[in-house]
Amino acid sequence: LKNRLSHRLNHIKISILQKNIIKITTKRILRIMNNTNVDLVEKHLSNHTGGLKMIKKNKEELNDMEYLVTQENGTEPPFQNEYWNHFEKGIYVDKLSGKPLFTSEDKFESNCGWPSFSKALNDDEIVELVDKSFGMIRTEVRSEKANSHLGHVFNDGPKEKGGLRYCINSAAIQFIPYDKLEELGYGDLIKHFKK
Repeated sequence: LKNRLSHRLNHIKISILQKNIIKITTKRILRIMNNTNVDLVEKHLSNHTGGLKMIKKNKEELNDMEYLVTQENGTEPPFQNEYWNHFEKGIYVDKLSGKPLFTSEDKFESNCGWPSFSKALNDDEIVELVDKSFGMIRTEVRSEKANSHLGHVFNDGPKEKGGLRYCINSAAIQFIPYDKLEELGYGDLIKHFKK
């Protein structure tokens, strides 16, 4: 009986000890969270694979044109959009996910009225689907992470650049200037640019 009581008492002590450890650990976590330098966390997590500083939006933040294009497979007017004749050095990211899609190094003047690129920055971030709308057969381009409609890809691009033309809606992408890449968490993409 004495041994049984002793074993039971030890079990109770262990249970109490475990509960205290949990309480202490929880308190430490909360204290660390409250005292953590947010800038330090952002610096640690900030990268284009999911960092806090990525340029991205929620669907609720999209304006009418952005929603029409990305969520309803719409098309913005040619020559009346933000990036059709924009050639500043930098990258173009998906407006919802913040994932990098294209760079200014691969952008070219196509006279079609929409931003045109000869290739995607990373094929893994692009999904291509057969589009039979409007009585045509085209190749739709969507972003892999956010599943946003971006535009279409055609085979009438510059032959010296591979022959493709990614015709992309400005409303689906966001431009990040070259000199802001490091600051906004895209520093590892600097290597894609000519010095």
